[in-house]
Amino acid sequence: MNFTKMHGLGNDFIVVAGETQLPDNAAQLAEQLCNRFFGIGADGLVYILPSEQADFRMRIINSDGSEAEQCGNAIRCVAKYVYDNGLTNKESLTIETLGAGVQAVQLTVENGKVEKVRVNMGQPILEGLKVPTTIDANPVIGQSIEVDGREFKFTAVSMGNPHCVIYVDDAVNFDLATWGPKLEVHPLFPRKINVEFVTVRSKDFTDMRVWERGAGPTLACGTGACATVVASVLNGLTDRTATVSLKGGDLLIEWDEATNFVFMTGPAAEVFRGTV
Repeated sequence: MNFTKMHGLGNDFIVVAGETQLPDNAAQLAEQLCNRFFGIGADGLVYILPSEQADFRMRIINSDGSEAEQCGNAIRCVAKYVYDNGLTNKESLTIETLGAGVQAVQLTVENGKVEKVRVNMGQPILEGLKVPTTIDANPVIGQSIEVDGREFKFTAVSMGNPHCVIYVDDAVNFDLATWGPKLEVHPLFPRKINVEFVTVRSKDFTDMRVWERGAGPTLACGTGACATVVASVLNGLTDRTATVSLKGGDLLIEWDEATNFVFMTGPAAEVFRGTV
C-alpha cells in the first residue's frame, strides 16, 4: 500500500489513493498505522475514493479505528493531494464526505502546487437532538454540564460531526488531558463529542484547543474551528468572520449570514511518501 503523509496545521493523516472502496480492515489498519511508536504515526487514516455525486469521496478512520463523519483539515489535505498529483486539474472541485454531504472546495495554486484551500463546510446544525445531544433545545447555548464535580457551560454545534464548545479563561494552557476525555464520553452526548476549549481575544480572534473524539488532543481541528466561530456568534462574542488560533496555526472562518454556509480557509502540506 502506497501512502502519503500529510497534515493541516499539524493535524496529520496517512493519505491513501487508488482504492475503489473502503477496505474491510480499514479500522484495524488505522489503529496499527496511526500508532506513533509501532506504526507511521497520524491522527487518522484517510482514503480518497471515487464518488458518484462529486469529483472525489473521502473516508476518514480515526486513530482508534472509529470513523469520522467529516474533518476540515483532512479535506484540505485531500484537495491538495488530488491537484498536486494530477488526479484533477480543476481549481474548484467537490468532495463527498460521510456526514456533511458534498462539499465545494476552492484551491489557491502557486507554481503548480496548492498553497491554500477554502472549503464550504456546509450549514451548522444547532438543534440539540440532531447534533446529537440528549437536550431538546434549538440552539443549545450555555448549557450546564458537570464532570467530576466541576461545572462547565457549553454550546453545541454540528458541522456534520458533533462539537461541544466551552469558554475558558486560558485555552492555550487549559488542562486538556484531564477534562477532554471525560467530556468526550459524557452521557449528554450519545455519539460522543469533540470538545473545544475557547478563549475569545477580540471580535475577530479566538484561541482554541481541541480534544477530538476518537483521536484525543490534536494540533488543529477544522470542523472545531468552524464550530467555535458559530458558537461565538451565537453567544455574541465574535463577528461572523474570525481567525481561530490553534496549537498548529491559524484558520480563517466565515459564517455567511445570507446563505448560512460556513467557510474555512487554511493550508495543507505533504510531509513524505512511503510504502507499507
